[in-house]
Amino acid sequence: MRMLKSIDILIDGASRGNPGPSGIGIVFIDDKKEIVKKIYKFIGNTTNNIAEYTALIYALQEALIDRYEDVVIKSDSELLTKQLRGEYRVKNENLRPYYDQFLHLSKGFKSIQILSIDRRDNALADKLANKAIDSRIDSSLKIE
Repeated sequence: MRMLKSIDILIDGASRGNPGPSGIGIVFIDDKKEIVKKIYKFIGNTTNNIAEYTALIYALQEALIDRYEDVVIKSDSELLTKQLRGEYRVKNENLRPYYDQFLHLSKGFKSIQILSIDRRDNALADKLANKAIDSRIDSSLKIE
């Protein structure tokens, strides 16, 4: 089966209350700047940082399922992006399993780039994360 070359993935996690009802939003964008896929999911009550990491994990799993070789993860979470790039240590033990899962999943790709973007540039992923919270009765993964 042929691997697809590369994909940009916008991710966001949102929590109302921190901890509180939380959701994730993910947007896959191809090299022509076209939206390939939108994903959102209600993930229960958790913190904003765990929601950010959960969005990352779902995004990487979906990219592996879709057989992408190279991924560019774009997030407006400074903590997440700096931890993933090794600029910050993962001090919070609740985040450690997510970070370890990132390291494990990243082995499935030829390359992973982590970019920090402005909140304004992540509006669609943020909208999807909030849509997930608004639909909190249903926690199934939504793919559009």
